[in-house]
Amino acid sequence: MFDTLTSKLGQVFDRLRGRGALSETDVNEAMREVRVALLEADVAIGVVKDFIEKVRVKAVGQDVLRSVTPGQQVVKIVHDELAAMLGETAVGIDLEAPAPVVIMMVGLQGSGKTTTTAKIANRLVKRDRKKVLMVSLDVQRPAAQEQLRVLGEQAGVPTLPIIAGQMPVDIAKRAVTAGKLSGYDVVMFDTAGRLHIDEQLMAEVAAIRDIAKPHETLLVADALTGQDAVNIAKTFKDRVGITGLVLTRMDGDGRGGAALSMRAVTGAPIKLVGVGEKLDALEDFHPQRVAGRILGMGDVVSLVEKAAETIDQAKAEAMAKRMESGKFTLDDLAEQLKQMQRIGGMKGVLGMLPGVGKIKSAIDSAGLDEKIFLRQQAMISSMTKKERANPDIINGSRRKRIAKGSGVDVSELNKLLKMHRQMADMMKDLKKGKKGGLGALFGMGGGMPQMPPGGLPGLPPGFGRK
Repeated sequence: MFDTLTSKLGQVFDRLRGRGALSETDVNEAMREVRVALLEADVAIGVVKDFIEKVRVKAVGQDVLRSVTPGQQVVKIVHDELAAMLGETAVGIDLEAPAPVVIMMVGLQGSGKTTTTAKIANRLVKRDRKKVLMVSLDVQRPAAQEQLRVLGEQAGVPTLPIIAGQMPVDIAKRAVTAGKLSGYDVVMFDTAGRLHIDEQLMAEVAAIRDIAKPHETLLVADALTGQDAVNIAKTFKDRVGITGLVLTRMDGDGRGGAALSMRAVTGAPIKLVGVGEKLDALEDFHPQRVAGRILGMGDVVSLVEKAAETIDQAKAEAMAKRMESGKFTLDDLAEQLKQMQRIGGMKGVLGMLPGVGKIKSAIDSAGLDEKIFLRQQAMISSMTKKERANPDIINGSRRKRIAKGSGVDVSELNKLLKMHRQMADMMKDLKKGKKGGLGALFGMGGGMPQMPPGGLPGLPPGFGRK
C-alpha cells in the first residue's frame, strides 16, 4: 500500500534535500508535484487542496527557508501534516461502557465486513480476554450467517444460533437479550451490505442501531476502493453515524488514497487495518507511523512490536544460550525462518525499514521469492534429528535423499547448508568477541545493517551489495 505515492514523494523530496538553499518558488514547485502525486493516489481533491495549503504556508516561512537544512524541514512539515490528516494519534476500540458493549459493523457488500468482524472478535478474546458473542444480521446474502458461524468456530468465538426466517431487527433484539443473560462483555453485529448504497440498506442499518444502541459503529471499507470510498463514508456518517473506520486490504498494491481521504472527510478515526486473510491479520492504525512509511522513513517501531508479539520468548532465550556457546543448529535456522514468516516475510520486514522504499524497484527486479522460506523449512524437515544437529555428516547420498524428500534440487540444498555454515561461523566469531560476529550482521556499533555472506533467505545471492 502507498508504494506509488511513496516513490513519487521520495523523488520530490530527494531533489529538495539536494539543494543547499530553497526559495519560495522551489517550495511552490515541489508542492505542485506533491499535489499531483496525491491526486494520482486517489486522495479526494478537497482533502488535497487543504493539505497542500497548510504545508505551503508553513514551508515558505522564514524559519524554514533560512534554516541550515531547508529541504529536511519541508519533509518534516509534510510528515506532520500527513499524520494530522490521518488522525495524529492512534485510537483503539472503545470498550468503556456497561456490558455487554455493542459493536456494530457496517459497510458495503464485499468490503470484508464478515471477516473483519471475526478478526476483531478473535483479537478481543485472545488479547483482551473478553467474552464475545458474534451475531450475523445479514439475511440477504446466501450463507452469510453460516460464514460467520464457521469463522467463529475457527476463532473459538461463539455465534448467536441461527433461526431460519428471522429478520435483522428481531435477531438484534434476541442478541442483546442473550448478551445480557449470558454475561457477555461484547456483542458484535455483522450487518448486511449491498453492492451499492440504497435507501433499504440505510433504513435497515438505522433500525438496528435504534434497537441495539451500539457503543461503537465501525465502517468497514476496502482501502483499494478509491474515490468512491469517500462518498460511501460520508453517506454512512450522515445516515447512521460512525465512530470509527476499519480499512481492509491495506496489504494490497493499490494507491491508498482512501485511507488518506476518509479520515479527513468523516472526522472518524481509522482504528484498525486488515493486512491479510488470516484471523490474526489485523493491526492497530498509527497515524505517525503510517506517515513515516509513506515518506519512506520506515516503521521500525511496528516491526519491533510485531516481532515481540510473535516470538516465543522461551525458544528465543534457549536459542540465545546456544548461540552464546557458539552453537547454531539447523533447528535454530528453521525457527528463525518461521519467525520471519510470522512477522510478514521478507517483503513485510523490508517494507518497515527506513530507506528501503528508494530501492523498491531493485527489490522487485531481484525476484524476491517468499516461497523459499517454505522450501527451506521443507528441506530441514526432511533431515533426521542427527543431521539437523550436526550438518557436517550430510554427505552426497544424504543430500540426494533430503533433496528428493523435500522436492528440491541438490543445488538448492547446498545453498541452504552453505548459508547455515556461514551463519554458524558468525556465532562462533561472536563467542570469540571478533568483529565479524553478529555485530557485523546487524550493524552494531554504527552504520547500516550488513548482509550475511550468503545473503538473506529469499534474496538472490549478492543482493544489496555494491
